[in-house]
Amino acid sequence: MQYLYAPWREEYLGQKKDTCPFCDCANRLKSDEELKVIFRAKHCFGVMNHYPYTPGHFMVIPYIHEENIENLSHETWQEMSDFVRKSVKILKSELGARGVNIGMNLGKEAGAGIAPHCHYHLVPRWAGDTNFITSIGQVRVCGNDIEKIYQKFLTAFAKLI
Repeated sequence: MQYLYAPWREEYLGQKKDTCPFCDCANRLKSDEELKVIFRAKHCFGVMNHYPYTPGHFMVIPYIHEENIENLSHETWQEMSDFVRKSVKILKSELGARGVNIGMNLGKEAGAGIAPHCHYHLVPRWAGDTNFITSIGQVRVCGNDIEKIYQKFLTAFAKLI
């Protein structure tokens, strides 16, 4: 068995909080840079995924702590959907993404890591980004500076809001 040393994950893995990390993020308004919040709207916000599948992977999350999308208000659902659409445009224009995976894992049984608080994932994709290293090495390679991507997103979303 091979081990990948990733000490930056220690804080994430070592401490199991009793609170919802998305609610924590929603309520810590003065910590946007630390938390990598890229926009805040009336009913939802966007935040970078701290352990992305690809560079630029982020989430659109409702402020309300709700597992079931059918319980979201029409206004919340519409705003989230609108930001998903805007986000695709930003991923294409700012990162040159050639494709985008958009998805929600609804419920623990569907693979949701944080099941009690629904959220969209937006994962930018490029030709050749699904290479052999993930398949045979079981390793993800992030070849971009996440901080630079965060700054690009802040600027792009500020223009939209």
